[in-house]
Amino acid sequence: MAGSQHSRARVARRIAAAAAYGGGGLGLIGVGLAGVLITESRLAIREIGVLEGDPPKADGLYGDGFVDPAQAGEEPLVLAFLGDSTAVGLGVRRGRETPGSLLAAGLASVAERRVRLVNVAVSGARSDDLARQVGQATAAAPDLAVIMIGANDVRRRTPPAQAVRLLGEAVRDLRAFGCEVVVGTCPDLGTIKPVRPPLRWLARRVSRQLAAAQTIAVVEAGGRTVSLGSLLGPEFAARPEMFASDRFHPSAQGYATAAMAVLPSVCAALGLWPQETAPPAPGARETVLPMAVAAATAAGRSGTEVASATEGAGGRRWALVKQRLRFGLPAGGEGPTSDSSHPEPDDARAT
Repeated sequence: MAGSQHSRARVARRIAAAAAYGGGGLGLIGVGLAGVLITESRLAIREIGVLEGDPPKADGLYGDGFVDPAQAGEEPLVLAFLGDSTAVGLGVRRGRETPGSLLAAGLASVAERRVRLVNVAVSGARSDDLARQVGQATAAAPDLAVIMIGANDVRRRTPPAQAVRLLGEAVRDLRAFGCEVVVGTCPDLGTIKPVRPPLRWLARRVSRQLAAAQTIAVVEAGGRTVSLGSLLGPEFAARPEMFASDRFHPSAQGYATAAMAVLPSVCAALGLWPQETAPPAPGARETVLPMAVAAATAAGRSGTEVASATEGAGGRRWALVKQRLRFGLPAGGEGPTSDSSHPEPDDARAT
């Protein structure tokens, strides 16, 4: 394993341990670098545009066109979305372009069953808002919850152990409710164009270390993670249209790429993902690794799923690392049906 993965695994273990034992002050960077980070971040913020308007609404029923006649009388699966602006879908114009809508339509297609989307995410949210969001989400009795969180914890310098502890508690509360949980871990903020060195290097380091620690906490709480990481970075560099107008949030194409990476894990969490019979692509195989090593590996390899495996001798925790085969989302990105609680106007805009 590369030295960077060894280092990331070591830091992830430290953060997760601090989170487990109530610590909150463990930092990821030295005090001397903090001033540089703050100064550079202010410069980057000046270059990031501002999105105007209200976020598009996408809550409602999906999948009437996919329903298996044998399951027509069943209650819809309930998919809850929690987190920050990424979970809201900030940067797109229509509800059907948000990640929640895309995943609800995809899940309905695979399950051949209707899916009700309930999105309680809030733009700008940090991990300390998750407890409130969990309370709102569980009122809808979700079968599965998707959480996307972490970028604002990095940007606003939330103590990483605190952010990880709060995320773990949210996952644990959802699992106690009987809800499956998939977490899209902290994205790599070093891929954002307005972010320049040395902030870019620091942002990448901090983002990946937080993502690795999140993975440990989520898997130990009974959920599974998908590494978003730099998934969109290379495509953003080659295709400016992958950015929204603020050059920070993804565009509709960017969210579709992320949703395709998360969809297999969402379906697998409910036992719905089809059996993969094709030979795996290079690196797309299952591997069982020690928990911290698995978390560090996933943080540096976008689109990687981590779930619980077995507990080894001496109580050592192991995790299953997998890169699943991806299938396309339903054509047209079907929107919610007419009984949606938030009908979507064609000119709906995002903030």
